[in-house]
Amino acid sequence: MRTNSLRARVTPLALTAALLGGVTATSALTAPAAQAASGGYYLYFKKNSANPINSRLYLMKSVPDAADKTVASYRAGSGNGSRNACATAQGWLPNGKYKVEFHRTNFDGIINGYVIKVSDKRCRNNGAGGTKRTELFVHSEMKPNGGQGRIESERWDGTSDYYSNGCVKLKPADIKNLFAKAGRYGWPKTLTVK
Repeated sequence: MRTNSLRARVTPLALTAALLGGVTATSALTAPAAQAASGGYYLYFKKNSANPINSRLYLMKSVPDAADKTVASYRAGSGNGSRNACATAQGWLPNGKYKVEFHRTNFDGIINGYVIKVSDKRCRNNGAGGTKRTELFVHSEMKPNGGQGRIESERWDGTSDYYSNGCVKLKPADIKNLFAKAGRYGWPKTLTVK
């Protein structure tokens, strides 16, 4: 008798759930798009005009209908001291929004190891359309395997290593921490520079 009574109660609940399933499925399909537009993680680089190699890179969480939250903050440099965003391979990054194209822990190129590649950007200058800045990364100084090497571009010596050829540069421990946090919470899709 108990089995029949239980079945009598479960059947209407299952029918109700099946009928409402279309509504639930529709909401579930639209939720990721809404979250992508108003939620998620991004990088924010705040320039320090008084000292470009003592700027800040933040891993941020976008919070709908509230102030965005800082997940992590790191000292960072950009450029070789020049505040001219149009100086190719010298100046700091131009202001604006960049797309994160990829991230790797074993990059092997002019820069090595942990890298985040961001999209090219045109800066505003007197040229037709502005100077196009290319080969832009968030990176450090390390070997392709993430360890410290002997040559200058593969070893971190201190404060002077925050200088770069226009990329955003972190010390090795900080970029590894950024990768760990982004891997845990969610990889940023964009970099905003101001």
